Amino acid sequence: MSYLDRIQNAHLDTFKEIGNIGAGHAATALSTLMNKKINMVVPTVQILHFDDVMEMAGGPDNIVASVFLRIEGDIEGSMFFVLQLEQAALFIQKLTGDHSFSFDRPPYSEMALSALQELGNILSGSYLSALGDFTGLHVFPSVPALAIDMVGAVMSDGLFEISQYSDYAIFIDTTLKEADGKASDSVKGHFFLLPDPNSFWKVLDALGVPLDE
Repeated sequence: MSYLDRIQNAHLDTFKEIGNIGAGHAATALSTLMNKKINMVVPTVQILHFDDVMEMAGGPDNIVASVFLRIEGDIEGSMFFVLQLEQAALFIQKLTGDHSFSFDRPPYSEMALSALQELGNILSGSYLSALGDFTGLHVFPSVPALAIDMVGAVMSDGLFEISQYSDYAIFIDTTLKEADGKASDSVKGHFFLLPDPNSFWKVLDALGVPLDE
């Protein structure tokens, strides 16, 4: 029986709840950073085969903004936060107030890149904090690394390393918007959590979610 066959709805519900709590923590931090009320939701959580991971990010040749970090502590793995360039530009405009910013005009300002890195830092820290609270495990993020490149380039190393032992990733949709803003102004991104060997099942065991029901 494959990993995907063993995943139950209860597992997905648990990860979505972790995602929702993490999103709540991140919304609070972003509201303080941006000095305005921010709402965040996690509409979708899926367990994906590696073959589907890059496609969910737009395909290997799609150029994106990506924040990468390693997860360390009781469980280990890799985490990517991926934004389409127009979504990344929208967030930078909202945070910096520079509504003329675009990824069509490199080189990009240090302020713009720092804003993206801070977003990745806040979101990853919030999600990992929620994961740690749920499981009782100690998990820590490394310093995040920002890249503006093709999906295949930014994700290939992490996928290759983990794919030697496993074949799945946890995919978390993320949407953030100003409380009084329009739906069209929402910023939508994707989290990909790639646990190292044994870490995925260690998380499920800590959550008390049975593997076979």
